[in-house]
Amino acid sequence: MNRALFRISLVCLAMFGLLMLNMNYVQAFRASSLANEPGNIRVFDEQFSYQRGTIVADGDGTNVTIAESLPVKGSDTYRRYYPFGKVYAPITGYDSIYGKSGIEEAENSMLAGTNPKLAVRNFTALLTGKQKQGATVSLTISPTAQEAAYHALATETDGHAAALVALNPSTGAILAMASYPTFDPNDFTTFNGAQLDKIDNELLRDPTQPLLNRAISMTLPPGSTFKIVTSSAAFSTGKVANTSTTIPAPTVLTLPNGHTLHNDDDEICGDGNPPIIQAFWLSCDTAFADLGIKLTAPVLRKYASLYGMNRGLSIPLAVAPSVLPEGAGWLDPSFTAMSAIGQYNDAVTPLQEAMFAAAIANHGKLMMPYLVQQVLGPGLSVISSHTPTVLSTPVSSKVAGYIQNMMYQVTHNPAGTAYLTAGPQATGGIDIDGKTGTAQNGINSDGLDDAVFTCFVPGKNIAIGVMVQGGGYGADAAAPLAVQVIKAYLGRHS
Repeated sequence: MNRALFRISLVCLAMFGLLMLNMNYVQAFRASSLANEPGNIRVFDEQFSYQRGTIVADGDGTNVTIAESLPVKGSDTYRRYYPFGKVYAPITGYDSIYGKSGIEEAENSMLAGTNPKLAVRNFTALLTGKQKQGATVSLTISPTAQEAAYHALATETDGHAAALVALNPSTGAILAMASYPTFDPNDFTTFNGAQLDKIDNELLRDPTQPLLNRAISMTLPPGSTFKIVTSSAAFSTGKVANTSTTIPAPTVLTLPNGHTLHNDDDEICGDGNPPIIQAFWLSCDTAFADLGIKLTAPVLRKYASLYGMNRGLSIPLAVAPSVLPEGAGWLDPSFTAMSAIGQYNDAVTPLQEAMFAAAIANHGKLMMPYLVQQVLGPGLSVISSHTPTVLSTPVSSKVAGYIQNMMYQVTHNPAGTAYLTAGPQATGGIDIDGKTGTAQNGINSDGLDDAVFTCFVPGKNIAIGVMVQGGGYGADAAAPLAVQVIKAYLGRHS
């Protein structure tokens, strides 16, 4: 062999070696990602020829199917079906010929059976002549809480956009995640491309934004519910010793920039120098604004972050960050005063509202919120299971006890802001500890503020966050929605 042929042989050998390495790399590391590529024609054609995995809500231990694939009569294809339609839409999302959303998208590789963890099971099924099948995704959602939440939003908000999230404080499991208005995912399961385009365009143009999952993608000012964070910072830093410590609460507070802040309806807050617990149950803005100035913006932001704000979360659906952001003017004491009462540029999701209460209910530990409890392969073998994890510890158990006592007064003291709507008479004797919020956002055409409420039931492992856009007072528009869900959930779990 002459030298030229030898060199060509070496080059060919190297190319074959690289080809083999690439083939093994693709098979070992990229099989799943390539299978999930939207442009993969083979997978696109195949996806409706086998049974996609079911999605079940198992928070009550009742294993309710909320998404499944059923055979189309007279054909060899399967079509996705959502038995409860709008009730679970913000959770399931949809599976269509053009795309996916919600859990359908987040857990697609498991539901579609393309995840490497299912490779052995699907290969075994092929050898035995059985049909390929996706995995079952079991969620933490309580059907009782979810149905009560959707019903409350759909019937008790006077048509205002709203969302509600319920958490198990001790684990972080999401018990309910409802958004209103919403859509029927069954509309997206048509195989007719033109019809699907029409449906999609109509929903995208709808000014009420039914496709928006407000529970995790809508951020609004928290209003006075943020006083939980401000109080936490005050107790933790020693600015306030305990719930009996008095703080200034003038009827009108002059801010450092010369502007003035009034309490709602110019109400007098106690004797003008009340214990912090009284300022909390009366929700005195001037008291907590003044406290915010003394704490400073960096301290407020630190504790807001400990409660889960200023970070991205995945449950596994992507969650819009709740923020007390840095930026131009954020160190200005006058702006800090407004941030301390949940205004200025504070913005939170309903999920974050539930997290405020959940951390207090769990004695200062905030658990990572999650939706997927476990994934089950064909034959119900467990492929993966979630282990609850601590996200952060915003406050000590002692400080959490202080905050709980103050939240108790909001609903149990006759002068508390939520006494009439979330107190013992309204709940049928259920003890709810909560905090109301009425947040100015400057965008509602009807002139009403956003209604906010966060609460928990001591010892019962349920915490709730509610936000009603343009709903008005938190006590009137948001608190009763939480009460409905709590009564339904505890009725099921009593």
